[in-house]
Amino acid sequence: MLNVYWLEQTEADVPTVDDWLSGSEAVRLDGMRIAKRRTDWRLGRWTAKRALAITLNLPSHIEALAAIEIRPAPSGAPEAFLADQPVAVPISLSHRAGAAICAVAPSGAALGCDLEVIEPRGNSFVTDYFTSEEQALVERASASDRTRLLTLLWSGKESALKALGMGLQLDTRSVTVDLVDELLHQGGGGGYIKDTGLTFPPSYGLTSWQPLHVRHADGQDFFGWWRYSGSLVRTLVASPQPASPILLERPDSELRKPHFPAAVLPSSRA
Repeated sequence: MLNVYWLEQTEADVPTVDDWLSGSEAVRLDGMRIAKRRTDWRLGRWTAKRALAITLNLPSHIEALAAIEIRPAPSGAPEAFLADQPVAVPISLSHRAGAAICAVAPSGAALGCDLEVIEPRGNSFVTDYFTSEEQALVERASASDRTRLLTLLWSGKESALKALGMGLQLDTRSVTVDLVDELLHQGGGGGYIKDTGLTFPPSYGLTSWQPLHVRHADGQDFFGWWRYSGSLVRTLVASPQPASPILLERPDSELRKPHFPAAVLPSSRA
């Protein structure tokens, strides 16, 4: 299975100064006039740069982070650059409620992640944005599970639409999210089977993820994972099929670092 990695940061992790931004990033930030937009953007960029620095085994000092730049592709998806050269490492970003998550995968993978706040959503939201299968799944949910289930399904959609490279430019009903029985997933020869028991155990620790499956209308499948703690749901999907996401550890910890090939780096820095 594909190894995918993730890092989550909060606003408290972001430095108060901006010397870790590249020159063009600093210019872009200076053009933002809405405080929340500035805060969210800085948090997302900080999280992505830290994740990439660990992934690529780069130094963690400010100068090294400033050499990493996150640019939007024409679709709006984030792309990584190092010393003004593209880096062959797919990334995905999401931020909500003062937290941000960045997912990283080896070259060639399709990848998407999302972070959502668990909050009530009305019936019109369900009928407007969810497929008939998803609506049936919501109908079977208990009252106590409904809010969390809707958040999970919506987050899974967002992750899949990002993995498709289009985000919310695509109809959310073009993808269908299935819950997966984890025991069958682990022991059934790689097959995924829908889970008919809707339970939402909290995700204790930083390595507790549960599997999910997303099917695109054209027949393309994405497999992935979800976890929730506190008021936030996180989802991550990829193709090829990913193993349970691996937490990226910061240089001052003992977390494992991924071992991506040097070929992902620009030739001038390889």
